[in-house]
Amino acid sequence: MSADLRSIMVGTMGLSVAVIVAAVLTISREIRISALSELNRVRRVAAMTIVLQCAHFTEEWYTGFHRRFPEMLGLVPWSNTFFAFFNLIWIAIWCLCAALLRIQPRILSFPIWFLAIASFLNGIGHPVLSIVSGGYFPGLWSSPFVGAAGLFLFRALSRLTGPSSVSGRGI
Repeated sequence: MSADLRSIMVGTMGLSVAVIVAAVLTISREIRISALSELNRVRRVAAMTIVLQCAHFTEEWYTGFHRRFPEMLGLVPWSNTFFAFFNLIWIAIWCLCAALLRIQPRILSFPIWFLAIASFLNGIGHPVLSIVSGGYFPGLWSSPFVGAAGLFLFRALSRLTGPSSVSGRGI
């Protein structure tokens, strides 16, 4: 395995866990018909979280997160191309899913669950990285806002969904 691929695989492992948790939540919870009024709230909170994620990505980009984080783990830095592509693709997916959430809420909620979890983890991770590094770590200033938005989004999704019924019916 190349050093670049190893760096990407190890460095994004936390997000891989977040994707798995998002998949489990998507499968194990269904949209409650009685809570469809919450759908617009989820879309608004998701939009706010996406805007904050864009600001967070911008801070990370200009302060070198894609170099410092892998190096902190003893890995080679990520390329500008990978880091930009990875973040911009997820931002595009989140925007598309938030916009189309009414059409197929259960399926399209998967990336929104991931957004909530990843945002919350950013809110915790960047301050921890700053403490470990003994000073500012790229992404620190925007991370509390992203983390709070992720928590609000998680709560909104939780109100919209409930445990799947035995029959597996859902929207």
